[in-house]
Amino acid sequence: MADLLARLQSALVTARKAQDKERTLVLSTLVAQVKDHELKLSAPLTDADVVDVLRKGVKTRGDSIEQYEKAGRPELAARERAQVRVIEEFLPAAVDPAEIRAAAQAAVAAGAKDVGAVMKALMPQFKGRADGKLINELAREALQAG
Repeated sequence: MADLLARLQSALVTARKAQDKERTLVLSTLVAQVKDHELKLSAPLTDADVVDVLRKGVKTRGDSIEQYEKAGRPELAARERAQVRVIEEFLPAAVDPAEIRAAAQAAVAAGAKDVGAVMKALMPQFKGRADGKLINELAREALQAG
């Protein structure tokens, strides 16, 4: 079992004992999603697999926040933000955009001529540590700078 999954399960038990309903809801949902992902893979999960599930949870909630704000429902957006904060407790520290920018510039200097080639060079390096949207944005920036 991945160490990160064990941390999630431990935090879930703690939240249940403290009768923290919101935290329990978020953590139980995450644990279920991680176990579902494990069934899909038919193999034991690594921490990187668990991080993928957590990032997907953050992305989904980010989309919900956007929709709630457009619909004029700030209380629901605030609830989603609180859930994101719980998930972020378990994610590794985000990579500094300057580090991604430097890697993108290096990929362009090494001969990458389009976004796909730059992304192919960057994604393995930053997968699970940075948002794909940010990586794509910085890749395009590096290509325009030439």
